[in-house]
Amino acid sequence: MKTVTMRVDDSTYQMIKLASDGQKRNISNFIEFATMQYLTSSQYIDDNEMKEILNDKTLVKNLEVGIKEVKNGDYMIV
Repeated sequence: MKTVTMRVDDSTYQMIKLASDGQKRNISNFIEFATMQYLTSSQYIDDNEMKEILNDKTLVKNLEVGIKEVKNGDYMIV
């Protein structure tokens, strides 16, 4: 377990405090919970969103070409 120190302005602190109180969590636990919620919701897509992506044939083709170009060394992901 790691300890993280952060500075926030008073209004941000009050919003965090209200939210943590509303969920009956301490502030540290709420910040960890909220961070995990954000990271998991912003990094993954739901089934409907994936269907929409896969149904876009132009997008899928462009992604396939891009992956092939990266594998061939034509581009570097940074």
